[in-house]
Amino acid sequence: MYMRITLSGLCCMALCCIPAFAQATGSASDQKFVDFAAQTDMTEAHLGQLAQDQASAQAVKDFGQMLVTDHTDDYNKLTAAATKAGATVPKGIDAAHNKMIAPFEKAKGAAFDRRFERDMVAGHTKAIAEYKREETDGQNADMKAYATAALPVLEKHLQAAKDLEKAKHTK
Repeated sequence: MYMRITLSGLCCMALCCIPAFAQATGSASDQKFVDFAAQTDMTEAHLGQLAQDQASAQAVKDFGQMLVTDHTDDYNKLTAAATKAGATVPKGIDAAHNKMIAPFEKAKGAAFDRRFERDMVAGHTKAIAEYKREETDGQNADMKAYATAALPVLEKHLQAAKDLEKAKHTK
């Protein structure tokens, strides 16, 4: 009799803990966002390094340096928030993003600049939409706070990319 009561009590306590555990670790949508954000940070930092090496315009090289600095910093912030939220952060660029990077590795000079500027506008526009989605629909408070804090930097990058696209570059 006492064993049955004890087991019932333990089961009830375990069931009561499930919602708290689910909140602490986030959800599948939060993990999907972490994957997206990490891939974005790693890809942008890599492309920023390529821009420093292969672009012809100094403004594009400078933008590339900003990407390396900001996205490396953001990856570290993402890692801290995701770890706190119980999510797993990818440690390397996946095949889909490596495929996206490949054409940039072959481009040089003005051809690199044009493609880079165009893709930076498109990429940051997409990233901002995903971060806003996490900000409003995310399940974990830490991940929502991270998305909110990261948005101004992404918006700064988008504006800088648009400005690059409009500008006539000089070496």
